[in-house]
Formats: sequence, C-alpha cells, structure tokens
Amino acid sequence: MTQRETTYYDHGAPAERWERARRFFDAKDYAGAARVLTGLVEEVPEQTGPRLLLARAYYHSAQLSRAEAELRRIVERDPVEHYARLMLGRTLQRQGLQEEAERHLRIASALAGDFPQE
Repeated sequence: MTQRETTYYDHGAPAERWERARRFFDAKDYAGAARVLTGLVEEVPEQTGPRLLLARAYYHSAQLSRAEAELRRIVERDPVEHYARLMLGRTLQRQGLQEEAERHLRIASALAGDFPQE
C-alpha cells in the first residue's frame, strides 16, 4: 500500500473514519472497511462498535481467523454481547469448529431470549 493510500484510509477524526468505514461496509467493500477500521480500533480499543464492524468485515471477506480474534476480544471484555457471540459461533462454524461454535450459538440464543418451547 502506498503512502497516499494509507493516508486516505487513516485520514480524519475518528467519527469521520467511522462513517467512511460504514460506507465501505455498506458498499460491500469489506477489505476497504477493514483498512479504515484497523487503525480506528487501535485508536479506540475500548469501543465495541468499531471492533465488531471490523470483525464483520473480516468475516465477509473470508478472513475468518482475524474475525475470530476480534470477536474473542469483544466477548472476553463483554461476555453478554449477544451479536458478538452469534458472530463468533458462525465464524467458528465456517472454520469447521462445530462443537465450540454450538456453545457460543447457545449462549447467543439465551442472551436474545430464544429459549426452546416445551
């Protein structure tokens, strides 16, 4: 990546980069969204939103190990983050780790209030 490209992805205040990343994501340019979000997540690591969108961008661009790592960071910090649990389960499924995936998917269902009817 050239200096000019790096500057484009890293340019602006965090709020501007957040909006840029969302536009890339909405346009299904997941790699572009990830480039913007990587720097943003490093700058504001405590915020769940950018990290979750980064994980989703990785997931949709088939960078599953990166998606898994970001989702595990979220779940470690906030064990009741429903969507991160769901995404982690789906990411693990795509990697063929069915047993571990099922555990996270069950937790996500419970957190969403989706209990089996008896």
